[in-house]
Amino acid sequence: MSVAVKSLRRRKHELALANRQVAILSDHTSLGIPAFEEKLKQIELLPLKPVKTEIFQVNLGKMCNQVCKHCHVDAGPDRKEIMTKEVMGECLIAIASSSAHTVDMTGGAPEMNPNFRWFVEKVTKLGKKVIVRCNLTIILANPAYNDLPAFFKEHRVNVVSSLPYFNARRTDSQRGEGVFEKSIKALKMLNDIGYGLEEDLKLDLVYNPAGAFLPGDQSELEAEFKQRLRDKYSIEFNDLYAITNIPVSRFLEYLQNTQHLESYMAELVNNFNSAAAMGVMCRNTISVGWNGYLYDCDFNQMLELKVDQKAPQHISTYNEELLLGRAIKVNQHCFGCTAGAGSSCGGATA
Repeated sequence: MSVAVKSLRRRKHELALANRQVAILSDHTSLGIPAFEEKLKQIELLPLKPVKTEIFQVNLGKMCNQVCKHCHVDAGPDRKEIMTKEVMGECLIAIASSSAHTVDMTGGAPEMNPNFRWFVEKVTKLGKKVIVRCNLTIILANPAYNDLPAFFKEHRVNVVSSLPYFNARRTDSQRGEGVFEKSIKALKMLNDIGYGLEEDLKLDLVYNPAGAFLPGDQSELEAEFKQRLRDKYSIEFNDLYAITNIPVSRFLEYLQNTQHLESYMAELVNNFNSAAAMGVMCRNTISVGWNGYLYDCDFNQMLELKVDQKAPQHISTYNEELLLGRAIKVNQHCFGCTAGAGSSCGGATA
């Protein structure tokens, strides 16, 4: 891990404050772009409303063994916010009553939550599909995590892992020194027990650009990643998700430091896609914070923009019918999910 990168919180940076990020993003006049709400209004999609609840995305904590330069969570080893077993229990009650077919576990490194395995076991017993967003290096970070591949296999967990590129230079520049080599070792461990090879052991990779530009065509990137990883490392995986960098947290800091904020926001606006807007993930997903508060999406969670006040605010008062009636909160960062082919936690949307 690169010691040069530290969390915004640890550095006491102004962007560690969610309301400061919101203030910067909300000033669309200074950024020289239209309001996102106006774009939705033009395509008769305002207010933006949920269509159904298919995915429960649960943030198990902000603690992570990595400190990536573009992390929108501002995760790291110094972040101590962890979902308690009590809140997990409240999540299980809500999940059992929900129409959601998938529980998407994220962080930080979700595996660092001491009750992670208990939670996975309970969710699978409810008959829900489980996605774990694994940064790969956690598998090698400590002997206690070495058996994670076997645990994932036992519970048929869909492993989704970030790999910014198929070489060390690009990957390490974004995620820290030595991350690529460790990621390759972890991918081989997953392949060795059937991940990416057997039908019900799904291994997916996530690509996001290394700078202030949109990702390329998802299908073309997937084909290139598969060929390069297969030819050089004999690694197999299922799908690749191309995700746009959202101007939140440490990526927002990067844009400011490189003086690319205005040009990047203009790029997102100029590539606004109404079809992608129709398919944004907040319409079929509910996001649960480490402390149980409810959000329209993972990015709103990091900006502390809770769901509409007319809807239940906390997982302990979860009511799917009321949540489906809410208006989804939007802001300028939402241009990231509606640019080009669209972007979601499952990749392109249009």
